[in-house]
Amino acid sequence: MVECTRAFLLTAVRWLLLLHGSCHGSKILVVPVDGSHWVNMDILLKELHSRGHQLTVIRSASSWYIKESAAHYTAINAKLMEDEVDLSFYAKMLQRTLEYRRKGPVMRFLYEQMEMGSMQSLGHGICAKMAALMLDDSAFMSGLRDASYDLVLTDPGLPFGVFLAHYLDLPMVYNVRWVNTGESHFVMAPSPISYIPVSCSELGDRMDFLQRMQNLLRYVANFLQERFIILPCYQEVIRRHFPHATDLLSMQRSADLWLVRADFVFEFPRPTMPNVVYVGGFQCRPAGPLPGRLEEFMRSSGEHGVVLMSLGTLISALPMEISEKIAAAFARLPQKVIWRYVGEKPSTLGNNTLLLDWIPQNDLLGHPKTRVFVAHGGTNGLYEAIYHGVPVVGMPLLFDQFDNVLRLQVRGAARVLEVATLTTEEVLGALENVLGNPSYRDSMQRLSRLHRDRPVSPLDSATFWTEYVIRNKGAAHLRSEAFGLPWYAYHGLDVAVLLLALAATSGWACVCVCRRMCCKTCLNRKRKTV
Repeated sequence: MVECTRAFLLTAVRWLLLLHGSCHGSKILVVPVDGSHWVNMDILLKELHSRGHQLTVIRSASSWYIKESAAHYTAINAKLMEDEVDLSFYAKMLQRTLEYRRKGPVMRFLYEQMEMGSMQSLGHGICAKMAALMLDDSAFMSGLRDASYDLVLTDPGLPFGVFLAHYLDLPMVYNVRWVNTGESHFVMAPSPISYIPVSCSELGDRMDFLQRMQNLLRYVANFLQERFIILPCYQEVIRRHFPHATDLLSMQRSADLWLVRADFVFEFPRPTMPNVVYVGGFQCRPAGPLPGRLEEFMRSSGEHGVVLMSLGTLISALPMEISEKIAAAFARLPQKVIWRYVGEKPSTLGNNTLLLDWIPQNDLLGHPKTRVFVAHGGTNGLYEAIYHGVPVVGMPLLFDQFDNVLRLQVRGAARVLEVATLTTEEVLGALENVLGNPSYRDSMQRLSRLHRDRPVSPLDSATFWTEYVIRNKGAAHLRSEAFGLPWYAYHGLDVAVLLLALAATSGWACVCVCRRMCCKTCLNRKRKTV
């Protein structure tokens, strides 16, 4: 009875909030990032469309995942990043990453910074060129202006939406996790690096002296990449089209609202800002029924259950020598295995393993027969694992994936493997440990309860606050003025210099007075002696 009453009250609160925040019929210009970022953006768009909003999505004609026609949005083709970079770019990057992760920590750090610097220079150079082409196309920009949009909803992982929002003078909402060189908080919130790990540092929030030094070095490296590689790429575009703006960073910080794909059940606690709304896991939902073949396979696993493996959207398959080792480990399990896999089959594949080029991941994770999720560490998959309470064996490959699986390991809900030096015995040992030790499942189910224990779902919260910005034509009252200050004023260096100058002047004056008095005293003594 108590549970029923609680469920009724939560539902009532949800609908009252949504009804109070109703804002139907607005026109929203959406500028997404392709790949895994599009997966959760599309879910938000479907919810906004169901509430009566008209959505226009700017996409590349050669987009990887964003369809040209859909029932819930209208698409406009433009030249974007995907026209210049295909998915093979990430496969090549993975090969280089695996090579440098086999080196010692110092060489690994140096190679990693070189790789990131090269990628930033190439990627943002292309973005700047595409942004210039878009802004120089007077017919294209006039069409956007004539459409009279009410809002720009964008992922600032690539800055096209930021430029369009400023050009059209529209309120701007971010669906965001990454900006420039790291996690979005480092752009818009105080981030003391004494206890906040820098992106890709593979550190927790409890650091000893050497780890804090490592964190500082990574922070400096990211700062230098941002200042000397990323921001200069866009200065010519900004000079020509936004003469009143200073640089890309100031334009990014002017967003009215940040829908941050994070939940502090998963993230480490840290300072935040009033125009940040946390919507981590908003793509998660209860499991639906499986296709007949998959349901039959799941049921046939008996009491042992099923192990699920997926590497996400960017990497279709690992190098064959690594896939062979993983397949050999799977073959020695009593569990059955479903592996999202594209490419040539490993020769060590066991009869218990089913390879599929696509899986209904959320529905499989929510199935009662699923025991473990072998994941690369993308946030979409990990939040789905948290939502359904399935422990993880992490095989991180690129970018923030190393940090993501570390967060679950710190909370006792995951085991992490180093893919670059992987052996069959390591894979088998990690799987047997997570399958046989109930503490992993208990820890993940505790995270699941915490993640679900909220008055309004993340998706409803994202919808409400997006409409809040539309209703109020922005949310300038939530933006901090800190970002309008020059860096020396933000850190109080001008005040510190003044106080030091006053102190030095006072000290110098005191010394001069004391010397003068001493000299006068000595002179008087000499006169008396004479």
